[in-house]
Amino acid sequence: MFALRRDLLASFVVFLVAIPLSLGIAVASGAPIAAGLIAAIVGGVVAGLLGGSPLQVSGPAAGLTVIVADLIQTYGWRATCTITLLGGLLQLGLGACRVARTALAVSPAVVHGMLAGVGVVLVLAQVHVVLGGTSRQSALHNLQELPRQLVHPRPHPALLGLLTIAVLVAWARMPRPERGPGAVLRWIPGPLPAIALATLTAWALDWHAPRVDLPSSLLSGWRAPVLPDGPLPGIVGAVVSVGLVAAVESLLCSVAIDRARPEDVPRADLDRELLGQGAANAASGLLGGLPIAGVIVRSTANLEAGARTRASTVLHGVWVLVLALSCGPVIEQVPLAALAALLVLLGAKMIDTARVRDLRHHREAPAYFATLGGVVALGLGEGVLLGIGVMAVMALRRLTRLSVRVERFDPGPDASALPARWHVVVEGTLTFLGVPKVTRVLQRIPAGTGVDLDLNVDFMDNAAFDAIHQWRLAHERQGGRVDIDEVHETWYERAVTGDMSPPRKSPPQARWWAPWANRRRRNETTTELDTPEVSPSALLLAGVREYHGRTARLVRPIMAELAFEQKPEHLFITCVDSRVVPNIITASGPGDLFINRNVGNLVPRHGSRMSDDSVAATVEYATRVLGIRTITVCGHSNCGAMAALLAGGTEIEHLTSLSRWLKHGNHSLARFLAAEQVPDESPLARLCQVNVMQQLDNLLTYPWIRDRVDAGELELVGLYLDLESAQVQILDRPAGVFVAVPDETPEESRGARARG
Repeated sequence: MFALRRDLLASFVVFLVAIPLSLGIAVASGAPIAAGLIAAIVGGVVAGLLGGSPLQVSGPAAGLTVIVADLIQTYGWRATCTITLLGGLLQLGLGACRVARTALAVSPAVVHGMLAGVGVVLVLAQVHVVLGGTSRQSALHNLQELPRQLVHPRPHPALLGLLTIAVLVAWARMPRPERGPGAVLRWIPGPLPAIALATLTAWALDWHAPRVDLPSSLLSGWRAPVLPDGPLPGIVGAVVSVGLVAAVESLLCSVAIDRARPEDVPRADLDRELLGQGAANAASGLLGGLPIAGVIVRSTANLEAGARTRASTVLHGVWVLVLALSCGPVIEQVPLAALAALLVLLGAKMIDTARVRDLRHHREAPAYFATLGGVVALGLGEGVLLGIGVMAVMALRRLTRLSVRVERFDPGPDASALPARWHVVVEGTLTFLGVPKVTRVLQRIPAGTGVDLDLNVDFMDNAAFDAIHQWRLAHERQGGRVDIDEVHETWYERAVTGDMSPPRKSPPQARWWAPWANRRRRNETTTELDTPEVSPSALLLAGVREYHGRTARLVRPIMAELAFEQKPEHLFITCVDSRVVPNIITASGPGDLFINRNVGNLVPRHGSRMSDDSVAATVEYATRVLGIRTITVCGHSNCGAMAALLAGGTEIEHLTSLSRWLKHGNHSLARFLAAEQVPDESPLARLCQVNVMQQLDNLLTYPWIRDRVDAGELELVGLYLDLESAQVQILDRPAGVFVAVPDETPEESRGARARG
């Protein structure tokens, strides 16, 4: 019953969004106004009942506007309905073949470029309607005529259009309280008050502006669809365009909504969704409606309004039907300029500049702009083909991309007896095209030297292998030594013997988490990582080289996402002790922890006489800027700072700054001395644990921390790392003891049951 109430409310919200958009898309396509309402009804009821994405809302989509307008100009409206019907049958066939995920193989750069191009075409066409004119057949003609239209606008339509845009922009920026009488504004979508105000203004002032022309009944002028008259290849191309573009747009929308769905909502079945879209398009074409696709605007509104089942989608179609049958005279008062203004803003939103930034990180922006320009200048189908062609060229170029890095490793003055070594890293796809580049670098290495060759390649053809193998033989004949990276050494040696069958066992990976002194990259010889005579700076640089050769390419996609924004989950305050590695003991990665490290994991109390703002600044930035909701203080055994406190500070009296800093730990020492001592317990271990408890209490001396903890907006956690056993314990604050970390928290248990 609770879910039904939420679905009922969500259906009204989506209904209010769907009405103006359906009317506007019908006008922009050059189709009968009723076609937009029919598509909204069929999309809600048919696709809602049969589709595989419970929260996705289907209906007439702005992304299909260009295709439909071109089809109407070429074949007429009734033939366009036939093409829509056949496109639906094509989707039914694709869904029956269970190839829904194949449609997702189209690059997002092409899809978003197509949507951006449609947005540009939509804006250029509808600006003319806003100004009281009529749109031309092509975007270039609309662009060419735009200056004249701007100089000679019709006053009443232009004012209504500007009023609609102003209300839409103001409504999007208006604060909406979550509680109180103003909370109802959160559920009213912007298009409703914008269109309503423009309609009331035109009616009250009796302005002369074209209005919506709605038939007395949705199906009063219905006539059976007719076969298109034209060359068969063109008709087949039109059917494929409608079917595939609508399918790809629907599936991408379904995937986006599925990622944001609540845990209690089932995952989307893409093959079933494609079947539902096909049935809806077949029904819409038969009844005289526009082509249907999943629409991200309505689907997002449905999700944010709290929908939980497909009932909200179906009910929104029912509300559209009720309105169309009972409120025709009201709809006929809506000015076309107001609907066009709504589509201008919708088209502008389709030009998503944030996507360009993401695509630039992956070097796919050229395909985006090629598709956008092609859609605007040539047409939708031609633009998409152009974008796919650019992506194909870029893919071929990446397949032949190869980088070769070489550097000389000098052991330094402390190890003058050791010979110099060369480190060569080959990354990418190594084919015959890259042989000249690789051999040119390898031949510059002096004879008789040691070479570490890292082949970080995803493919190597026979020509490349033969070139490297012949160079290795020649270099070793001249007294040198070539060591192949262990990840590829077994594979390389098997290639020498001609045995290219799959290996029985994967080669061991380097232990990235182990200390430098414990790691062995090769079994036979020592290297810069395990030679004790190597200088510390050389050791550090060797680690950086290993990171570049092994790890950087693996974490690059993650770091590209995190490059412009950090969203850590926890503030982690711990000691500077080199044996404590927060990311290892929490199994966390880049961007998860906001870390503050200081001697003794201390938190100076608020208002302390010995002021130190470094920790307070970290806490303030984490809670007030980053919005972190958990602060963890992690201590560890055998802490040198606590040992100094326990000894009375006599060992560090000559270290002025350290002595002054450790005075912030006096409260921990006093708390330890006041507590009852436990027999057979190490005093140092107990002080290290008491120190964690005290630092959590110190955090509560900050007023804004105390307020957030009391309000349940912030959680404080204590951890203790026993170095000898490598075990982490968590503080049970009511009991004042550290206990083993449970295998599963209640929240994890509930999440596992929900996923199951």
